Amino acid sequence: RYPGRRGVPASPAASSGPAGSMSMSMSMNVFDRSMKRRQKGWAAALRDRQQFEYLRDEVGSRVADRVYDVSRTFPLALDVGCGRSHIAEHLNKDFVERLFLTDISEDSLKLKKESEIPTRCVLADEEFLPFRENTFDLVMSSLSLHWINDLPGALRQIHYVLKPDGVFIGAMVGGETLYELRCSLQLAELEREGGFAPHVSPYTAITDLGNLLGQAGFNMLTVDVDDIQVHYPGIFELMSDLQGMGESNCAWNRKSMLHRDTMLAAAAIYKEMYGAKDGSVPATFEIFYMIGWKPHESQAKPARRGSANVSFGDLSKLNESPNTGDPKMG
Repeated sequence: RYPGRRGVPASPAASSGPAGSMSMSMSMNVFDRSMKRRQKGWAAALRDRQQFEYLRDEVGSRVADRVYDVSRTFPLALDVGCGRSHIAEHLNKDFVERLFLTDISEDSLKLKKESEIPTRCVLADEEFLPFRENTFDLVMSSLSLHWINDLPGALRQIHYVLKPDGVFIGAMVGGETLYELRCSLQLAELEREGGFAPHVSPYTAITDLGNLLGQAGFNMLTVDVDDIQVHYPGIFELMSDLQGMGESNCAWNRKSMLHRDTMLAAAAIYKEMYGAKDGSVPATFEIFYMIGWKPHESQAKPARRGSANVSFGDLSKLNESPNTGDPKMG
């Protein structure tokens, strides 16, 4: 459906910490978190839930690849908003020795996937992490942070629970995700109802993500993007899969019902504007991957401004022959 890639110790004592209080005071309250909890619980309880987990499994594997790229063993790690543990199944205990899983959905935690890593589940909201400062060597998150009301506060909390020289590796939906669906629904509503309401959640822009990580206190930042395009028979199958993923819109300003005529018009517009020759329609998921480190004195630091001993004007002379001034050949 999608292309390839471009024994546990006692729980760390709960602590609201400065990050938790800061998050509460700055919360924007865009999303209904209780609705998202119910959506995720309903999706986890489906008998055929595995057929809707292809996107979470794929992105979870790509997050795990980035953990392997660090080439370090992490004694204690945390997966924030783990769902059914879509990252851990791709990791081994040579890299992550022990793992805490947190999610707002108890049903998701109960039905977590098997992993060779010793794990402990903690029912917790991503917006209020119940762990002490400097607890974890690694924090991960996959396809959860785009439903956070206060993303800057959540990133500060992740920074708070990381040990110095610990790393955060995450992935979230953002940018122009599901732009085909958004455009089709808006055009159909304008045509049939004379106006439109938001049906797809607002997403973070890639240009903002680096700033948010830096403001949260992370350094040595890496941010990159993957576009994953999935093909469906039509708009109804796409919306059914989003519901099965637990990815239905939970914004407070969402419209509670779509009229049948509007949906039929949206389906026709979708196929007309974006349909493939085989009759399928594409849905684009723009995935942002981020890596940030909690500062530590052992980390490399940029050179002091003005300390360079070679000017940019001299760079063009590096490949010149000392005798002729001609560029060296071969």
